[in-house]
Amino acid sequence: MRTSCVCLVLGLVLLVAWTSEAQPQAPAIPEKCCFNFIDFPIPRNRIVSAVQTSIDCPVKAYLVTTHKGEFCVQPDAPWLKKVL
Repeated sequence: MRTSCVCLVLGLVLLVAWTSEAQPQAPAIPEKCCFNFIDFPIPRNRIVSAVQTSIDCPVKAYLVTTHKGEFCVQPDAPWLKKVL
């Protein structure tokens, strides 16, 4: 009798803990961040878009998209300032 009561209480505690909505939320993770940068200019006519990376990224950068792919560019690149 005592063992079944302990099992019942333990089962109820586990059920309440499993269905609890007080679970920790994970921090927002940005989709794309830049860590390696190109050191050459991209011609303006080849650029499809240039978007600043998320403020959640550890390094500020621009993600420049061309028809051949995406490139990370430092925001203080002189040629990028002319393009933007």
